[in-house]
Amino acid sequence: MKIIVFGLGNFGMSLALSLTETGNEVIGVDRQMDKVNLVKDKISHVICMDSTNELAYEALPLKDADKVVVAIGENEGAAIITTAIIKKLSDVKIISRALSPIHDTVLEAMGIHSIVHPEQESADRLTKQINFKTTLENYQLDNNYTISEVKSKPEFHGKTLAELNTIDKYHLNLVTIIRKREKVNLIGKKSIVKETIGLPTPETVLLEDDILVVFGENKNISFYCDCK
Repeated sequence: MKIIVFGLGNFGMSLALSLTETGNEVIGVDRQMDKVNLVKDKISHVICMDSTNELAYEALPLKDADKVVVAIGENEGAAIITTAIIKKLSDVKIISRALSPIHDTVLEAMGIHSIVHPEQESADRLTKQINFKTTLENYQLDNNYTISEVKSKPEFHGKTLAELNTIDKYHLNLVTIIRKREKVNLIGKKSIVKETIGLPTPETVLLEDDILVVFGENKNISFYCDCK
């Protein structure tokens, strides 16, 4: 994957190096040249720029990136502005570092759902989560097991869970299913909401846009995601 990491402090640098070591193309961005020089020969690309300047983004392949990590840890305002600019310029998935409860609130208001707290999560652990290429969200329980949201495979659509004997080959436990439905408010305005269907039964039929919440070993989730 192509991943851009904004902020090459201790956490951002560790993450950029860890992602590179696991086979990703990493572009590191920082406004301080001394930090840029520290990693310029260790990751794919590195750029010295002010990420709060929207015009500077012309030098970045933002639209080609698979994921972006805002790892800025010294300036909460710069981190928020950077996240806002990225969200304005691209629909790339953003993983953003939060520096305080207020920062958490602002990111959630901006629609950022992947929020990390380096004080609680190591760069190595976040690397493992990012490397699940086609998962939507992850909650890693330990180094071996994860709860992940994954898209239902096309060959599952229209079939009951009882019919899907082949799902056993992935050695994953299906916890629940997240499904979209149309909702109409009091003034008749329609919107799409996501809801869980509860505990699936053998008679549950999988639909095209279903998101499966699965539990299992990291290697088996990776196997599910890599199988076409």
